[in-house]
Amino acid sequence: MEATSENRSPGRLFSWIERVGNKVPNPFLLFVYLIVVLMVATAIISALDLAVKNPSNGEIVRVNNLLSVAGIQWILPNIIKNFSSFTPLGSILALVIGAGLAEKVGLLQSLMVKMASRVSRRYASYMVLFIAFFSHISSDAALVVMPPLGALIFLAVGRHPVAGLLAAIAGVASGFTANLLIVTTDVLLSGISTEAAKAVSDTVHVSVIDNWFFMATSVIVLTIVGALLTDKFVEPRLPKWQGNGEKLAALTPLENRGLRAAGIAALLFIALMALLVVPENAPLRNPATGAIIPSPFIQGIVPIIILFFFVVAIAYGVVTRQIRRPDDIPQLLVDPMKGMAGFIVMVFPLSQFVAFFNWSNMGKFMAIGLTDVLESAGVSGAPAFLGLMFLSAFLCMFIASGSAIWSILAPVFVPMFMLLGFHPAFAQMIFRIADSAVLPLAPMSPFLPLFLAFLQRYQKDAQLGTYYVLIFPYPLVFFISWIALLLVWYLLGLPIGPGVWPKLP
Repeated sequence: MEATSENRSPGRLFSWIERVGNKVPNPFLLFVYLIVVLMVATAIISALDLAVKNPSNGEIVRVNNLLSVAGIQWILPNIIKNFSSFTPLGSILALVIGAGLAEKVGLLQSLMVKMASRVSRRYASYMVLFIAFFSHISSDAALVVMPPLGALIFLAVGRHPVAGLLAAIAGVASGFTANLLIVTTDVLLSGISTEAAKAVSDTVHVSVIDNWFFMATSVIVLTIVGALLTDKFVEPRLPKWQGNGEKLAALTPLENRGLRAAGIAALLFIALMALLVVPENAPLRNPATGAIIPSPFIQGIVPIIILFFFVVAIAYGVVTRQIRRPDDIPQLLVDPMKGMAGFIVMVFPLSQFVAFFNWSNMGKFMAIGLTDVLESAGVSGAPAFLGLMFLSAFLCMFIASGSAIWSILAPVFVPMFMLLGFHPAFAQMIFRIADSAVLPLAPMSPFLPLFLAFLQRYQKDAQLGTYYVLIFPYPLVFFISWIALLLVWYLLGLPIGPGVWPKLP
């Protein structure tokens, strides 16, 4: 079943975006073209001998020419390595194996039906978004698991699955840095901010909880805003859903027993993890400090999630007789991996482009150059907030790693904000807003083709432009809402974390 092709794009602007977006080449060809453009650009910049100065260490940064002898000598031996070592590839494929088994045995579908029986149609959007925000504890795994789950939840309550898919993508992507709990992003960025702050003061420290109050509040605000956007704007404008009268049937007694078995298995798994993490000297804590963040537990969260999927899926599958013998398990894993073939093909040029971008220093060159422009313009106060936001959002469209961008921006903006009287954690918070909000739109994101593949499950003729026109309202509204929340927070002088205010004492 799929959506009809009736076009109900909200106004001329979105119709134009869809037309332009649909002219964008296939993602595979798009990255091939971008590689060619990048190689030519590096040759031109190198020939002009342009350079910028890295503010963090005074290093003169020049662009490495990909078309030079050294460039060709680097490219050829590294093509296979670039592909095989592309970090998201292994994590995504491994997660698909785990989540795919749960889907093939029917666990996810049964779970969504059970959840839907306890949730009204009216509040489905709120539930999907809130779960998506909570799922950030699993880091990138949430970007793989949540979108199809959101679609299934909406399908289970009789609503448009594409609306559920989009709401889930908004929660896990546009709201990626909005968290109720402390996650790996807090640890990574706070360390970078602390180092940058040393340029002004050795006594100012940014801890992992310094953005907690603001980001936890963001979860509540964005859940409400995202749900209203889904219910009042996005879903009413979707093409009519044609399900041929098909509805998710009520659970059978066997499926209910399977869910109980999966629930027991989940509780046992969680209890085991608690024994390995909670006690003071637990083996999955940080062996040096005894902390949970960072620790082997946090570093191994993706394998733990995969193992969790296997445990509960096998428990469900055995009880429901979807798994009758061990040989059934690898057979059930084949179909989910078949669906990833297009993604794997697309990753090949994407991985080359990212590697070429890094080796050529083009990303660092662009980031430092753009920050120099803002710094030389003497922007401060609210213009500095907005300047950092829009610069970060722009760079996030070209550089997939948020920590890499912050590593370059922080040495400029953290000292600048401190000299203006602001806490470095406040500058970090501004960056997180921009970095997160535009994530679903970033062509450099390895998850973009995955989101498109999820959409095509329910709308077979969907193209990249279709995806952009459907998802675009979420980054836009989230970005505006976050800016409004930031300004209100700043004007009221509220603490952004325990004992931390926007301005330095």
